[in-house]
Amino acid sequence: MESLLYELFNELGQIVFVKPANLGSSIGVSRADDHDSLKGALEKAFAYDEWVIVEEAIEGREIELSVLGDLVPQVSPPGEIKPMGDFYDYAEKYQNDSAELIDEPDIEANLVVSLQQMAARSFLALRCSGMARVDFFLHPERGPILNEVNTIPGFTPISMYPRLWQKAGLSYSGLVDRLADIAVQRFSRKRRNTVI
Repeated sequence: MESLLYELFNELGQIVFVKPANLGSSIGVSRADDHDSLKGALEKAFAYDEWVIVEEAIEGREIELSVLGDLVPQVSPPGEIKPMGDFYDYAEKYQNDSAELIDEPDIEANLVVSLQQMAARSFLALRCSGMARVDFFLHPERGPILNEVNTIPGFTPISMYPRLWQKAGLSYSGLVDRLADIAVQRFSRKRRNTVI
């Protein structure tokens, strides 16, 4: 075990994040910066899933984009998360409302276009359909780094996914209608292309 812990820090840096592979809302996610905290983080993550992910810590702004569609996705303008703690954890998302959610972040127009293109390519590469929220870290030297593609993003009226679409002019009810239309169109297309 000690050799694995050493190898993880050696490969990923002195601060890592450990998360269950198949959960959301930051459940089971921990930050680790020494062998003891890494052991505890692995135990916590394995309590939720048989697979875990260990990632390097990325310093940078947390930028999110909402993607909607199927074969030709649309991408919203970006939003930004500013957590108050070490990272945007479950408590900040759902309990203490301490994170700042910015739906008009200060980002240059050419970078916005680049982020939207990367979000669309990620959505298509993973064969997503309907909706996804694509999250990036905006590192000061390395530029945009894809963090994750969340295929079941938060969908309450105050969640970032619908907020970004609302900012772009698509209401919450309009978004629900659009998702239903996409599902029907996708089903019809797949049915036409399937031998019965």
